[in-house]
Amino acid sequence: MSTYESVTVDIADHIAEVTLMGPGKGNAMGPAFWAEMPVLFAELDANPDVRAIVLAGSGKNFSYGLDLAAMGNTLGSMMTEASSSKPRAEFHQRLKTMQQAITAVADCRTPTIASVHGWCIGGGVDLISAVDIRYASADAKFSVREVKLAIVADVGSLARLPFILTDGHLRELALTGKDIDASRAEKIGLVNDVFADPDASLAAARATAAEIAANPPHTVHGIKDVLDEQRTAAVAASLRYVAAWNSAFLPSKDLTEGIQAMFEKRPPNFTGE
Repeated sequence: MSTYESVTVDIADHIAEVTLMGPGKGNAMGPAFWAEMPVLFAELDANPDVRAIVLAGSGKNFSYGLDLAAMGNTLGSMMTEASSSKPRAEFHQRLKTMQQAITAVADCRTPTIASVHGWCIGGGVDLISAVDIRYASADAKFSVREVKLAIVADVGSLARLPFILTDGHLRELALTGKDIDASRAEKIGLVNDVFADPDASLAAARATAAEIAANPPHTVHGIKDVLDEQRTAAVAASLRYVAAWNSAFLPSKDLTEGIQAMFEKRPPNFTGE
């Protein structure tokens, strides 16, 4: 296996264990994550010795989501040159590249099981929406928080969660940006099961991965292919639409206010501008 900055990868008994490592606080998703995920999952997909993948986070949390400090240049030119088409076109291309980092997980033929503990925010929810099976520890907390920053979630949550959650539950999460605990996440179907602690959740993910790995790999790939066919076109269309929408409408005073308020740890004052 290649060496990566944003994750560690361990392979044993036909199971690859991918652990988010940051380097941002709380395994926040910085430039290395977005660049490495398509390469990593292409490598795992091509490895005949890997029949299942477990995805987990290091430290106390799964992921804080997008590393805004490290990815500031992605939004910066859009805000300073909002009237110009060039930064919008550049943002649109960068956004599609970021979308592909999550799509690489969803499109991998090898089944993926996430074990979530601690916070799973924004981009973290984008990531787990792309896996096949989701487990959580009792301390896990989830938030589709982009609305709090005046951002329409644009790398996967709004495209894939409609196939996981009922419409009302999804709209409640996306429109409020509220935090929910593991018990609520299980009740609405965001996670399959909740376990007492992170170790138990990870053990369950490993056990399910072992069950999958014991099955004929070609048949497992076929099951994933058939199940994914029901949503592939709809997800792709949604991702294209939100990329165009955000490229056109994302720059705003509310976006600046939302990001500043987050860094200053205060409630934002949105004006609709």
